[in-house]
Amino acid sequence: MTAGPSAAVTDPPERPGEAGTASRAVAAFGRRIGPGRELADRAGEIANAAHAMAVRFHQGGKLVVFGIGGAAADAQHVAVEFVHPVIVGKRALPAISLTSDAATVTGVAAHEGLASVFSHQIRYLGEPADIALGIALEENCPSVLAGLRAGSDLGMLTVALVAGTGTGSAVAGERLDHLLAAGSADPRIVKEIHVSTYHLLWELVHVFFEQPGVLGPGVVT
Repeated sequence: MTAGPSAAVTDPPERPGEAGTASRAVAAFGRRIGPGRELADRAGEIANAAHAMAVRFHQGGKLVVFGIGGAAADAQHVAVEFVHPVIVGKRALPAISLTSDAATVTGVAAHEGLASVFSHQIRYLGEPADIALGIALEENCPSVLAGLRAGSDLGMLTVALVAGTGTGSAVAGERLDHLLAAGSADPRIVKEIHVSTYHLLWELVHVFFEQPGVLGPGVVT
């Protein structure tokens, strides 16, 4: 028995508020388009930062990464991916997260203040050949900025992942080798752009290691 025309399938009627929910969902996706495109447009800057990092690793340096709040988890994420690559066959590279030792972080914070939790550790753990990677979900994070300053004072390569555009704020006046801003002030979008950025840094560092001659004598001294 075949169904007649009256049995045709039709879209269910819109429930109250459904159109508003759909428009908010579209807007949520839309807010990510600009920062995503800006990230792609900054491919050269990211590649330059990754090459500089590869040079430091090649010269025996390590990655020292740090961040406050949600960025503290990112710091640990970055460190473990360098030390224990999730892609089989990729080279493990030395990295430490300054957010992993709760005793040290809380001890320094109690006696010197939260703004010193990374700079204090860098002064005692950092070496001139190392890389200081600071991650902040805002443009002006005192503890991350202090850590980057301490790294710069030691001669470390300094890389900052921050919110906003990176201009017109305290971070713009820092002696940073590479400033990679997320292009948004929304902490959710900043987080997403930062994850993509440090995964690109990880991937490109390995690309440079895998290309014969890129880090060889005469190119890197």
